[in-house]
Formats: sequence, structure tokens, C-alpha cells
Amino acid sequence: MAETLRALEGVRILDFTQMMLGPLCTQTLADMGADVLKIERPVKGDWMRSMPLNGEFVGSDGAAFHSFNRNKRSVGVDLKNPEGRALLLDMAKECDVVTENFRSGVMDRLGLGYEDFKAANPEIIYASGSGWGSTSQLAQKGMPGQDLLIQAMSGVMFNTGRASDPPTACGTPIADFAASQALAIGILGALLARDRHGVGQKVETNLYSATLNAMGQENFALLNQDITLERSEAGIATCWNDAPYGAHPTADGWVAIAMCPLSRLGRLLGDDGLDKMDSWAERDAVKLRIDEGTRKKTTEEIMEIFEQADVWAAPIRTPGEAMEELVRRKSTRLVEMDHPKAGRIRAIANPITMSETPVDLRHAPPLVGEHTEDVLAEMFGADRVAQLKSAGAI
Repeated sequence: MAETLRALEGVRILDFTQMMLGPLCTQTLADMGADVLKIERPVKGDWMRSMPLNGEFVGSDGAAFHSFNRNKRSVGVDLKNPEGRALLLDMAKECDVVTENFRSGVMDRLGLGYEDFKAANPEIIYASGSGWGSTSQLAQKGMPGQDLLIQAMSGVMFNTGRASDPPTACGTPIADFAASQALAIGILGALLARDRHGVGQKVETNLYSATLNAMGQENFALLNQDITLERSEAGIATCWNDAPYGAHPTADGWVAIAMCPLSRLGRLLGDDGLDKMDSWAERDAVKLRIDEGTRKKTTEEIMEIFEQADVWAAPIRTPGEAMEELVRRKSTRLVEMDHPKAGRIRAIANPITMSETPVDLRHAPPLVGEHTEDVLAEMFGADRVAQLKSAGAI
């Protein structure tokens, strides 16, 4: 059997991240073959481990931890122990990338900032994710960099929902996701730059900047056009679209319709007057009139009509229904793995497909410090491991 080629084989990452921004970034790189060494507090580990979803754990850890930490090896090190700090700087000499997403200044105070790692390894790539960046006014103020707060400050919440609704958060941590992928891209760019130009560097992104970037089209309009974005009262899904664009009720559920000419939609719904309406100036009235037509049929019936007419539409499903379909079809969008405490677990697969260096599954999310002795023995030998254990550094 041919040896599996991995895109990031040979890249080693010293990973101090927690929560979602950093761990999803490093999991993305781990899935592509990077050796990600997750640095955790001995015994307690990453505090996401103790965050249950709906009050329940998967094995001994929270679902959020499992979601973002596969294909990593856990190394337990006391960051406040002098020998622990010295160990981490020595480890950096054997690594390509350091990642962290603490509040600005935390790593510097620990003696583990960019300049500290650069002194140990001049070619190191130091990737930092934060809420507001390292120099912004809010960062200096100490404003917590948390997804909901970013959605609030960026305008995402104000743009979401009906006009009469309070500002509404996105149903998933969109700021964390956007920043995680931006940081991963930055690391990949820095690795390529090091190979081509021989330079290490610091890579930074933050939740706020990444979320503003995700809202690029509406923010461009605000910056360059004399307009005000206003939410629809009837439920158009975004501030900047005309009708149809959103959820419409059926006799037994809901369908989403996007960008269908009113003349065609009117014919399909048996409404001769719909095409005489202005899809922008009368968008709320148009939306409600479409509702009257879709309510007369079940979701299955309306989707059959729309599919035959090539209307951009889809049934609106619960997350549970979406997952049930993946399980039923044994979809490659899911991965399964054996965990020493949780047993057989399933997770969403990496969305990237690579023809010659496929993304693969090597490790389930690790137990706290599961790989400490193995990793350090690989790097420094058994005597150093024994010394660190006696000093309480690991």
C-alpha cells in the first residue's frame, strides 16, 4: 500500500489556543497533516473540556472541545513553572509555528510572547488570534473578545431579523469561524513565505476584523453609497436583498426562496398580479403575498414544483434533520473515531478535499496530557522527561 501523503507533513505546531478561534484553526491544519502539539494545563487541561452542551458531556469532555481538537497530541505543561517556560522555548526550536489566542499581553507577561519565541527560533511563525487586535482602543481597554460581543459591535446583530425584532445573533459563532479560517490562511501564507524568502514572522487576526470582512459587500455599500441598510418587517433574510429572499411558510413547514423573478414565481403560485409588483420598493408586501401562495401546499409539494421550474429554493430543516440525513446516507461529511473515554464518536469532517494529499483522521481529541511523555521523549529524550516530572513542570 502506498504511503499516505499529507499536505502539511513535517510541519509542527506548538498550540496554546483554546475556545473556538484558535482550536478550529489548528484542527484545520492538523487535518492536513501538521503535527499539532496542544499545550494544556496538567490535569485540568483546556477549560473548554469543562463546558457541557445542554448540561451533558461526551465522555469526560464537552462537545465543543471534541469538535475542535482532533488530530492533535496533548502535552501537559505548567506555563508558570520556570522549567515549564524553558521547556516551551526549547520545544519551539523543534517547531515551525506557535499559535495562541489569549487576551493581548498575556503571553508576553508569561515570557512566551513573539520576541521570546523569535529569540529561541528566528524562523518561527507566531500566529496570534484575539478579539479586537493587539493595538485597538478596545483591546487596550480590556474589552472581552467574545463572539456575541463581536456580532454586536460589528453590525451583524443589527442586520439580522425582522425590523420589529430586537437585534438578533447568528445561530452559530460566525465571528469565531471567520477568524479561525483567516488565521489558518495566514499561517499557510507565512509557511510559504518562509520557504521562499527564509523569514519567520508574526501573523495576527482578530474576531472583529474577520467579521467586518465577512460583511464585505454590505460594508462596501455603506462606505461608497449614500444608503442606509434597513431590516425588512416581513422577513426578507438580509438588509440588502429584494423579494423573494427568505423563509416562506408551507402547509406543514417552511421553504427558503432566493432570487426568483416575480413573473415566474407568480405563474408557479397561481398569482397573476405578483409580477406587477416592485420587488424592492414593495418587498415586504411581495414577501407576504408569496407567503399566501406557499401556504396552500405542503413543503414536499411546493419543492416538487420549484425543482421542476429550476427555482432557487430549499426546504428549511432543523439541525437534527440535517444530521439524520448524513448518518442515514453514511455521508463522507462525517468522520467517526474511537475515543478512550467517550467510545465511538462522530464529528463533522474537514470540508477540504485534496486529490494528492488527502485530509485524514489520525487521532481522536486527546485526553489531557495524553501525549506529554511521548512527545518530549521524541524531542529531548527520557532523561529530560524525568527531570521535568521531578520539577513539577509537566
